[in-house]
Amino acid sequence: MNSVIYYHPEAYTTSGPKLMGRNAAGESFLRGYLTHSQAKEFWAQVQKPEHGQHFAAQVKAQGRTETVRAVSSQNLGALSQAGLVYYPGPGIGQHAFHRSVAAGSNAAWSLCGITHTTSSAGAMDAISELITAPVQPWDAVICTSTAVKDNVTRLLQAQVNMLKERLGVTKLVLPMLPVIPLGIHTQDFVYSDAQKNAARKRLKANSNTLVVLFMGRLSFHAKAHPLAMYQALQKAALAVKASGQKIKLVECGWHANEFIEKAYRDATLQACPDVEVIKLDGRKAEDRETAWAGADVFCSLSDNIQETFGIVPIEAMAAGLPVVVSDWDGYKDTVRHEVDGYRIATTMPEGGLATDLALRHALEVDTYDMYCGHTCSLVSVDIEQAAQAFVKLFESSELRQTMGAAGRLRAQQVYDWKIIIAQYEALWAEQDRVRLAALQNTEAPLAKLAHPWPARMDPFYAFASYPTQALKTSTVLCLTDTNLETATARIQQYQAMAMVSFAKLILPSDAEIASVLKQASEGPQPAIDLVKHIEDARKPFVFRTLAWFLKLGVLKLQA
Repeated sequence: MNSVIYYHPEAYTTSGPKLMGRNAAGESFLRGYLTHSQAKEFWAQVQKPEHGQHFAAQVKAQGRTETVRAVSSQNLGALSQAGLVYYPGPGIGQHAFHRSVAAGSNAAWSLCGITHTTSSAGAMDAISELITAPVQPWDAVICTSTAVKDNVTRLLQAQVNMLKERLGVTKLVLPMLPVIPLGIHTQDFVYSDAQKNAARKRLKANSNTLVVLFMGRLSFHAKAHPLAMYQALQKAALAVKASGQKIKLVECGWHANEFIEKAYRDATLQACPDVEVIKLDGRKAEDRETAWAGADVFCSLSDNIQETFGIVPIEAMAAGLPVVVSDWDGYKDTVRHEVDGYRIATTMPEGGLATDLALRHALEVDTYDMYCGHTCSLVSVDIEQAAQAFVKLFESSELRQTMGAAGRLRAQQVYDWKIIIAQYEALWAEQDRVRLAALQNTEAPLAKLAHPWPARMDPFYAFASYPTQALKTSTVLCLTDTNLETATARIQQYQAMAMVSFAKLILPSDAEIASVLKQASEGPQPAIDLVKHIEDARKPFVFRTLAWFLKLGVLKLQA
């Protein structure tokens, strides 16, 4: 068997006009594959001859001397000489149709795709199509985390249920859904003492300065809402102030526009005035080196459904940094709580309360970015837990070193591309074995139809495995500040922030906010009681926004 890479240069480079996670992952994968693969030949499926030439140049650049073969879209039947095609996305359904037509057989070769974000309309449609396209048991879609596998499974099951209900379908064929994480080149994140000293000097960080790093796109609506991080760092900064320690936050990334940049600047001034915030351009290699080499602690409190794996915490671990991350999506797999760092609890409302968000996105009333932004506005990260984690790390250099060393070893032993490529090739060999053995199709599990539009599910249901826990009617909540006036003033302050007010469409009215806070001022109580004075038609709408109150730190979970 030969593995064929479906190759378009744009999918495997970070030098294009738009730098997205899938581009970085593709570039890193290709380098890892060409470095560590056991292949005797390197094959590529290409749309244009120049793409084949570009692939050959990449192979040569990695020092490989094996034969390179390119298969054009006009000659897909040649793929039967190989055995497997790897596609850098989940949409192998269309390629299954291509296989059926070009080869006259669905067993001519195997297909392997991979998930990146699964929340976009295109990704959800591609995954749904796996049910109706001629995908076979010897095909596979790699899920990069257990959380995203759950999401993919929920979407596929909803589509199965739809077909059963409408058409009486009983025989279904599904691809393999193995969980294989993304990889990194761990050696890229090892820095000398000279590099570390130079970085600290550039950041103006002395021995009494603790540098916390966030690395990635600076987008509150489409990446990670920073308000929980800001509030937690402010609490931690005040806690260690007496010891003479100063906290610097390095945000190494980029803003899409001036509006977002201003929103970040305004939020830091209000939410963490005792923390010095430094901006570095994450698109520049020298700035990334300064950030990695100069940091003491890494933080990423992701709360967005567009995330599926999250490569940056692993890079931080490879750099020897202890990490403070949200207990969210792929972070659940990668970061060991209290070993490599801390995973901070997240809360999201139960499924069934966000069908309107899915519908607005489906009808193109909301853009994809706004869909993600609205959804994440109703996801909270435990601010107190995060603050406590920061304080523990700030107070103990030994703890920072111990966790950093544990994380580095884990990155090297589990997430280096040398390890991951071996898992890919083991999967591809298994796919080939299944294909050649011509195993019988298996029936997909059937269940009661719960989702009338499977590809556009309620995000709180679709991504139910992302958070630590669901916000339920029985969840006990209370005011963070026992004083009602203080709580009211705080929420009014945050409402004035652009990164909060942008989601006003899905937030409660002033009267509803006042009602919730007044009820909460009577003491800890089940979440459902906080909305008992809200009119019945609005109760579900306001109930889900209790997660927003948690997000802002106005309410908290009762221990």
